[in-house]
Amino acid sequence: MKNYQDILFPYAYNILGSVEDAKDTIQDVLMKYLSVDKRNIENEIGYLIKSVINQSINVKKRKNKISVNNVWLPEPISTENPDDNLNKNEILSYSLLTLLEKLTAKERAVFILKEAFDYAHQEIADTLTLTIENSRKLLSRAKTKLNDYNLTSESVEQSATRILLNPYIEVMKRGDMDALEKLLSKDILLTADGGENIKVVKEFSTGIKETSQLLLYVFNAFLIGLEMKFGVINHQPAILFFKQGKLSNCQVFEFENDKIKRIYSIVDPQKLKSFYA
Repeated sequence: MKNYQDILFPYAYNILGSVEDAKDTIQDVLMKYLSVDKRNIENEIGYLIKSVINQSINVKKRKNKISVNNVWLPEPISTENPDDNLNKNEILSYSLLTLLEKLTAKERAVFILKEAFDYAHQEIADTLTLTIENSRKLLSRAKTKLNDYNLTSESVEQSATRILLNPYIEVMKRGDMDALEKLLSKDILLTADGGENIKVVKEFSTGIKETSQLLLYVFNAFLIGLEMKFGVINHQPAILFFKQGKLSNCQVFEFENDKIKRIYSIVDPQKLKSFYA
């Protein structure tokens, strides 16, 4: 069943945005499958994929109803190292996963199946028990909400991550506000997720000056002196900060025209405790 878990994981994770929830969902489906009458199941993996997708939709709906946080960022996954089992190419980019929070659970599932896994509308309809027309409408609605986000952004290599983020780290260490402002896009958005246990300084920040001030304050107050590593998180450049060997802050960056457009700062201990590398 281990190989099935690796195959099923991208479907569950892309819908749920949570490693723990994805693993729990897959485990639940596989346990139920052990007691199912398999005589009429011709395609075992197809049956399991369909079960995981629909179970993930139900879990996502339930999680959305009980969420109490104003900001919710996906759980980060390292995609810099090739994995013989888990197909990390099927893991969506961090920016896209964050944008998918705008969608309903079913819109999210249709979008992911069509755009990430290249399902035909007939396959989506069969998987989600929809009509083909409903599948098309859900996809159209999802794309409208996402403003036709570019799904085909390429994964960065770790060497490129270092090149992209070295200037940022250098100006942060120097505390050079003017130089930092020049690295940020005019559309810069900083989002921070501390979960239920960590109170962040500010959940959202926009504007070059305001965001630069906040970044420098947080760096000097909480991050300076911590062990720092560059990484690739969900195919995007990232900086990982470790305190006494434990990941305490994961910052994921989105670039546009060589400027930093988005920074996602994950400090929620629950999302970092079993960092999926």
